[in-house]
Amino acid sequence: MQTALTIAGSDSGGGAGIQADLKTFAALGVYGTSAITAVTAQNTLGVQAWQALPVELVVAQITSVVDDIGADAVKVGMLANAAIIRAVAETIRDRQLPRVVVDPVMVAKGGARLIEEDAVQALRTVLFPLADVVTPNIPEAEALTGRRVTSLDDMRDAARRILDLGPRVVLVKGGHLEGAESIDVACTRDDVIELRGARIATRSTHGTGCTMSSAIAAHLARGLRVPEALREARAYLEGALLNAPAIGTGHGPLNHMWRLY
Repeated sequence: MQTALTIAGSDSGGGAGIQADLKTFAALGVYGTSAITAVTAQNTLGVQAWQALPVELVVAQITSVVDDIGADAVKVGMLANAAIIRAVAETIRDRQLPRVVVDPVMVAKGGARLIEEDAVQALRTVLFPLADVVTPNIPEAEALTGRRVTSLDDMRDAARRILDLGPRVVLVKGGHLEGAESIDVACTRDDVIELRGARIATRSTHGTGCTMSSAIAAHLARGLRVPEALREARAYLEGALLNAPAIGTGHGPLNHMWRLY
């Protein structure tokens, strides 16, 4: 059985972070493991508090998992600060971990900032060059490039600029733009891929970014090539949105197990 490791923050509400990642791995037939980087107090209304874990404990979790269980793919989410980013990058490089998907988590759905200021530059210079896929949403793409993203052309330009930082593929997710369609743009060195679908009207959108990135990692772990992994992950996410339960009074979670029941 293939395995996937998520290195990310914990969500006490169960809708995002490692909880969403592990549900996604399980739903897609991959054995999931985790290394927690931060603990958050959050629900569907937002993040009330969070605390980063010590760097040494983050690294110990990663090495404990890969030394015994291994990892056919790695999803990286909330890393909180520059010290954790550098340590995670060093561990990925030293252990030669494959198929690395980086979701550059910066701000929670409710608006709470989940990364310290100096960590953005560390993401750009230390972690992105190790990534097979980077999956920023529109606000994250703006923060990474220093440019406004308000159109499909802007998304393509942002993806190319982030690609110059070293990852093999950049997927800029278009959920924050308006319109009848929701369009994601993926750029490689040689191609541009657009993932299109009808915009789904729902408040249950908590954890969409985490779910998309972990679904990509799961499909890469199972041996799919990147273009197929992106398309399969998008299809899985759309189903999780369409079948989302009405939980909580804010932005509710997805239904990660929609294909099972």
